Amino acid sequence: MEPLIALITATLVTRTLGPLLSDRLRDNWLALRVGLAAMFVVTGLAHFVGLRDDLVSMVPPSLPAPELLVTVTGVMELAGAAALLHGRTYRWAAAGLALLLVAVFPANVHAASAEMTAVQAESLGVRTALQLVFLSALVAVWWPKTARRRSIPKLSYATRS
Repeated sequence: MEPLIALITATLVTRTLGPLLSDRLRDNWLALRVGLAAMFVVTGLAHFVGLRDDLVSMVPPSLPAPELLVTVTGVMELAGAAALLHGRTYRWAAAGLALLLVAVFPANVHAASAEMTAVQAESLGVRTALQLVFLSALVAVWWPKTARRRSIPKLSYATRS
């Protein structure tokens, strides 16, 4: 649940207080990128401190080198968080992080089916719902601005004769 809290809090704080610091921070999509970056910093750091042993135990037994996999995914999450904040790399980062979430989902299934404790205490339904929220946010960030503009019809108050 901490990643969701980080996502929501950082997004809202950036959206609310950001415009006081810079006009650039008025952009809702930038606020969402900041929220996602905060979330991936939280989850990425967990791969190295605090929850590392729990995350290693979540790796399905069919995969080799669980400690290495946890380290690599942690580095990827931290690198992706940094890339989300850069104007030239945020779309690549969003796409890569979305693929990463899909790739690590089997670890959630394994943890739920093995009835693991601690960090794995959430049910598979809760895990799936959270993953869908995170994936949706990443897709929203990834989606090109031009496509967003075309997909939302503009309201016109002028009448045609």
